[in-house]
Amino acid sequence: MAWDVPFPIPQGRLSALKTISAFEDAFDFNCFIDDLKERAGAMFPSLYDCDKWRGREDHVLMRNAYADFGVSEYIGLAAIWIAERCDGAYYDYPRAGRAAHWLAQIRTRFLAAFGNLVLDGHMSNGEGVYRLKTKPVMASGGVMMPC
Repeated sequence: MAWDVPFPIPQGRLSALKTISAFEDAFDFNCFIDDLKERAGAMFPSLYDCDKWRGREDHVLMRNAYADFGVSEYIGLAAIWIAERCDGAYYDYPRAGRAAHWLAQIRTRFLAAFGNLVLDGHMSNGEGVYRLKTKPVMASGGVMMPC
């Protein structure tokens, strides 16, 4: 099965895609990150600041008792994602059922609020084809899909 985005992001996640190639320098990208954190914190008040990494490519910006909220960037495309936590402190007191329930509750709001690209489909080589989002779309399988 082909990836829904052209780079790996945390498994079991909700993800929204956004083009970011217009940023001219690190300051612009940092402003983008600050904006993501501000919007996510306003939408989901249980999230708090967190500056950690899941592996080498997935930057965790915020978290709560159930999930990590973060961003992965690759050649002008950002995946804004939220996924069940996977750190040691989380596994000391497993809450997978509650995490899945919370992620299901926020799914529609998260996918509507973040990202400006929609996956239209895949080419025969597995490469994704995207278009700019023009209206709110419903989600299927954790990734924004065309109506």
